[in-house]
Amino acid sequence: MTGPFTRILVPTDFSAPSNGALALARTLATTFGASLHLVHVLDDPFVTGTFAPDAYAPPPAGLRESWIRGAETLLDQQLPPEEQAQFHTTRAVVFGQPARAIVDYATAHGIDLIVMGTHGRGGMAHLLVGSVAERVVRTALCPVLTVREPVAGSRQTATAA
Repeated sequence: MTGPFTRILVPTDFSAPSNGALALARTLATTFGASLHLVHVLDDPFVTGTFAPDAYAPPPAGLRESWIRGAETLLDQQLPPEEQAQFHTTRAVVFGQPARAIVDYATAHGIDLIVMGTHGRGGMAHLLVGSVAERVVRTALCPVLTVREPVAGSRQTATAA
């Protein structure tokens, strides 16, 4: 079956909401015959820190490469090899501000749908930390489906934006 979605992006931070988003994305990819694109964004504190514009301090040698290898290993474990082949899965690790990097990746790769987890923070935590999912919903050129972390005793919730 071919549908409106042929390329589905699943940004992951390897959390429970991200795992829920991946599970839903696998179902959608099966339904629509879509490929899955997994991306993990590394927020480099040496570039995006509070004082980065004023005083850049290069990271210790090999640190960024170590972060990339670690994230690539975790991405490889997200789907078994047979599902990676079935969904023509691509995996990428990128550096940047998470929301912007996700939207840029989606635009550059012709993504039709972003399926991503949200931690569902509210109140003060939302004001202080903000929401990557909210920023992606506001700036992405394609539809974004957010998946909340399941609350004990309730059903998994997904929200289309």
